[in-house]
Amino acid sequence: MLPTHEPLNRPIRLAVLISGGGTTLVNFLNKIAIGELPAEIPLVIASRPDCGGIEKAHRAGLRCDVVSRKSHSSVEEFSSAIFDRCREARVDLVTLAGFLSLIQIPDDFTHRVMNVHPALIPAFCGHGFHGHKVHEAALNRGVKLSGCTVHFADNVYDHGPIIAQQAVPVLDDDTPDTLAARVFAAECECYPRAIRLFAEGRLEIRGEQVHVRG
Repeated sequence: MLPTHEPLNRPIRLAVLISGGGTTLVNFLNKIAIGELPAEIPLVIASRPDCGGIEKAHRAGLRCDVVSRKSHSSVEEFSSAIFDRCREARVDLVTLAGFLSLIQIPDDFTHRVMNVHPALIPAFCGHGFHGHKVHEAALNRGVKLSGCTVHFADNVYDHGPIIAQQAVPVLDDDTPDTLAARVFAAECECYPRAIRLFAEGRLEIRGEQVHVRG
C-alpha cells in the first residue's frame, strides 16, 4: 500500500476549520513558531460569524473566511463552498479544529482531511458528542482513562481511519473542566504529531487501519 501522501519536503499547507474559540488553531501557530510543526496556514474557515477563533486568526495575520451552514441549502453546497476555497488556497491538508458541522468530503480530498476528537474513539463519539458533552459522558460512565483521537475524517461524524491516540487518566475528583484541560493538553501534542507524519509521507492505510512507516 502506498502512503496516503508522498513526502512534501517543504512546509505543509493547512486549512484550519473552526467553530469556536480557535484554541487548536493557536496551538498550531505556537508549534509552528517554535519549529515543532513545519507548516503554513494560508486559510482558516469559520462556520459561524461569532466564532472567537476569527479574531485570533486575524491577530495572527491569517486569512479567515466565514462559511455558514445556515447560508447554504444543503450539506453538498456547504461542502463545495469550503473545498473550493481549500483548492484555491492550494492546501495540502484540511484540519478540523473543533469544527462542528458535517461536511461531505470530495474525492480529491479523500485522506486529506484530519479531525481530532476529545475521547478515545470508538468511545463517546458520533453525532452530538462534542465539547464538554464528551467529558460529561466519560465521567458519568466512570471510565478510568480518556484521551484524544486523531483520525482521517470521512462523511460520518467521528469516523474514518484512526491515525493516533493519546490516553490520559481520569481522576476521582475530575470535573468536565479539569478532564477537558488534561485531554486538550494531549491534543496539543498528538494532533501536530499526526500532521508531521502526514507531511513526511509516513502514513499508510491498509483496510480501515493506518500504519506508520518507519
